[in-house]
Amino acid sequence: MERREIPHRPRVQSDLAPFLVRLSVGAGLLSAVADRFGLWGPPGTPLVSWGNYHNFVAYTATLNPWSPQLLVPALAGIVTFAEAILGVLLVIGLMTRMAALLSGMMTLLFGMAMSSVMGVHAPLIYGVFVYASASLFLAACTAPDKWTLDAFIAKLGRHG
Repeated sequence: MERREIPHRPRVQSDLAPFLVRLSVGAGLLSAVADRFGLWGPPGTPLVSWGNYHNFVAYTATLNPWSPQLLVPALAGIVTFAEAILGVLLVIGLMTRMAALLSGMMTLLFGMAMSSVMGVHAPLIYGVFVYASASLFLAACTAPDKWTLDAFIAKLGRHG
């Protein structure tokens, strides 16, 4: 059997997929946080899921029926804080692999909670498992794309 070599792709082409995944997941996380604070419009506006933080806390209670009611606001706050931080880290490309891994684990848990409470159709139509998979793909990338703060810092270390 003859072994054929895969032609070498230019670095910009091999960086493009992780770059787009990183920006898409990061922007998606930040968009969800923005929705919770009404930045996409009030409740009832087309394409707005929550429209305010109160509605998000109620949704958090729905997805976590086993959680004591007293802990639901804290859980909603922790998730919101985590999504905001991870979204920013992914958009700027800082601690990319760790942010992607945590984002993947968080969205996978979110998808499992949605599936157990609402059925598997809900996380599928909202792309939750796509977010989880994309995040885990990004975490598995061997090096950050060249348009990250991580790559810039590494370059400074080699030349500094």
